[in-house]
Amino acid sequence: MHKVNLAEKFSQFESYWDPKIVGELNNQNVKLVKVIGEFVWHHHDNEDELFLVVKGKLLIKLRDGDIELNEGEFYIIQKGVEHLPVAEKEAHILLFEPKETVNTGETDSDKTVTDLGVI
Repeated sequence: MHKVNLAEKFSQFESYWDPKIVGELNNQNVKLVKVIGEFVWHHHDNEDELFLVVKGKLLIKLRDGDIELNEGEFYIIQKGVEHLPVAEKEAHILLFEPKETVNTGETDSDKTVTDLGVI
């Protein structure tokens, strides 16, 4: 294993809503993703999902209220909870989730990414 510089890793890609794997830990992936605009409503039947805002702001809409995250804050979406990530401006997010987690969960979308790149 080697140390990871988040700013350097984020500079290696430009795409949005396209997670990149930067590490593995106990059958979990550490992923980086740049986001802007609205994702899709989705949920994960069997996995929790951690969103950590590295840069910018992220709004996570839930059916019963919204969570606003600023730089340095994180929130864990519990399995089964439907959510919609939204970023008014570009934001950089670190995700921590099981390897088998698909970014759109149980929802099939044009934003579904099944072949994650490793950077």
